[in-house]
Amino acid sequence: MTTAWTLHENAPLRSLNTFHVDATAPWLLQLDDPTALPEALALPVLAGQPLLVLGSGSNVLLAGDPEGVVLSFNNRGIEILEHHADHALVRAGAGTPWHGLVMWSLEQGLSGLENLALIPGTVGAAPIQNIGAYGAQVGEFVHVVEAWDRQANAIVRLDAEQCAFGYRDSVFKREPGRWLIMAVELRLPLLHELRLDYAGIREELAAMGVAHPEARDVAEAVIAIRRRKLPDPDVLGNAGSFFKNPQLPLEQIETLRHEWPALPVFPGEREGQGKVSAAWLIEQCGWKGAREGDAGVSPHHALVLVNHGQATGAQLLALARRIADSVRERFAVVIEPEPLLIGAQW
Repeated sequence: MTTAWTLHENAPLRSLNTFHVDATAPWLLQLDDPTALPEALALPVLAGQPLLVLGSGSNVLLAGDPEGVVLSFNNRGIEILEHHADHALVRAGAGTPWHGLVMWSLEQGLSGLENLALIPGTVGAAPIQNIGAYGAQVGEFVHVVEAWDRQANAIVRLDAEQCAFGYRDSVFKREPGRWLIMAVELRLPLLHELRLDYAGIREELAAMGVAHPEARDVAEAVIAIRRRKLPDPDVLGNAGSFFKNPQLPLEQIETLRHEWPALPVFPGEREGQGKVSAAWLIEQCGWKGAREGDAGVSPHHALVLVNHGQATGAQLLALARRIADSVRERFAVVIEPEPLLIGAQW
């Protein structure tokens, strides 16, 4: 035993996932010092076993028990590495709460992350999903991701291009199990053009009486909107938006809008494509506020699956599949989950 880590056998995971579903890990490795990772993974009881990294479990659905080792990074710390005339380089440990980093950066007079306020989870998880909200994505601000490369058995530093960020996507997501993110370095501007034209931000700022907003004002507006729309995971188990907005060819979108003119459409990540609102599609199929036992859909946001108490991961997954099937049958559009599924395939 060493102070660098703590190892638990047959560890309950209910407190390590925001859906608050019951699952058990054969081994739970809680790592305080990332540099001790190679030594810890070489322990005889852990060597060669499957590995799952869990931060706060805010983008995971445990539909069954994971195999092998669950790894949790506990290294929390934020520092400014470099100051420049128009930006600063900021480094945060993988275990740092994401929202804490956002608010810290604003207190330092830095901007860029304000639209990403109140997203649950840890810094280490943010690049995997390339978390995004209200017109911004974390990949825009990533300078370097520091990770343990299990293939090379070495610490590596990947720049933004090597991270290959896409819509809710990255090299870390496409090569699961290879990269163990230890820290993230962000290039945050001192000033940048605020993004206000998304999902009611301008209206919220007006309601707040803010005529000339700064980055901190935008964060407060985003926080207010999210609190109204999204349930607090500490009160009602959920993983935020469960489905991704589907990206479709513009021709298909025009066909859909001809029949359903109210369908919300957003810019796509690739030329000739756009994104349509998964929430709108789901709501049209009658799922908003639905409940099957303790598995349900938030009455405030159709994208959010919720655990009313004792739902299992398998029950939540079964509900998600029925929702996706109904969207496909009515609109001929395939929607896919955002969270990582453990113990089952989509």
